[in-house]
Amino acid sequence: MYHELRKRGTSRPAVLIAAPSGRALAASARRGGYVPLVADFFGDEDTLALAQHARIENGLEEGMDERRLIAALDALSAAHQPIGVVCGSGFEDRPHLLARVAERWRLLGNDPHVVATVKHPVTFAALCRDCGIPHPDTATSPPADPAGWLAKRTGGTGGSHIAMTVAPYDASDDYYFQRETRGAPISALFLAHGGRAVVIGFSAQWPLPTRSRPFRYGGAVRPADLAPNLAETLTGAVARLVRAIPLVGLNSADFLVDGDEFRLLEINPRPGATLDIFEPVEGSLFALHIAACEGELDAAPPRMGGAQAAVTVYAECDIASLPAVRWPDWAADRSKPGTAFKVGEPLCTVSATAATAAAAKALVNERLALVLAWTHARMS
Repeated sequence: MYHELRKRGTSRPAVLIAAPSGRALAASARRGGYVPLVADFFGDEDTLALAQHARIENGLEEGMDERRLIAALDALSAAHQPIGVVCGSGFEDRPHLLARVAERWRLLGNDPHVVATVKHPVTFAALCRDCGIPHPDTATSPPADPAGWLAKRTGGTGGSHIAMTVAPYDASDDYYFQRETRGAPISALFLAHGGRAVVIGFSAQWPLPTRSRPFRYGGAVRPADLAPNLAETLTGAVARLVRAIPLVGLNSADFLVDGDEFRLLEINPRPGATLDIFEPVEGSLFALHIAACEGELDAAPPRMGGAQAAVTVYAECDIASLPAVRWPDWAADRSKPGTAFKVGEPLCTVSATAATAAAAKALVNERLALVLAWTHARMS
């Protein structure tokens, strides 16, 4: 209904956005004709320029806190009648919080039961098996021989929740264990509703590792270099999964691809880190997400232009107070002057567009290096 009103040119509907960083969702919402009301951890300069904002205090340290989140959403709703709330990352390990949000506002995305199902390691492994989708060996207890196994925090995101050794972790609800699998990280971004899926495209991803976080998310580039038959195979895997569980809206599927073989690692049941690089030439992913949640699903993916890459810039040293920055156009999630950072915290996001994926990745890495060099020069 609201999607139809928007297309007819009536007043722009307001929508709540809850995520650790809501800037990408807010930008896409603006392009799609919505008024974004953002609750996030940062309140970056470009987020404030795009949206009405309420900050969730101590989010980086504590994650999504129920009391602070509900208070922020209440404050944003006070002067508006939002059509609902779009939740980004930060909820996979606490679907009960999604349920609390759903008591107050309409969830424009997957319901708590669906999120809990796809993020539960044993349930998801069984779902993959039933759908005939290759998936790494998974266990809830530490293996007798830990060689070649990883420890993963249930519901974790961004790669920082993965440990190379299972030794410090006991069997618990917080961690599970998965056999390490060879392959290149490939992610499929897709829209879903009513047992149907439309794959928007594939991206190749890479880590920016540290000694303690070897799988920390770094960046992504699209399109991924996939042979047509393999892309068709991965699309088929997504379609089988969506027929088995009622996902809606924007989601992503993370694969490891090794030659002609693949393993599905996980489903991210919400709009995610590749939102920026898949924004279409016309319209917006946010609008497509809302439409899919309301039952509208186009048969073909939207048209993309060129190749695009984006990478997260992490602070490589503690920063007591960020100086005033004249951010370039290719930098987003622009932190405000005076912001303090601990080493490893996200500083900004940089992006690049080029004719090919290889050129876009090379350019975005050059820009990453420029930001880090500037940071070191200003902090020394």
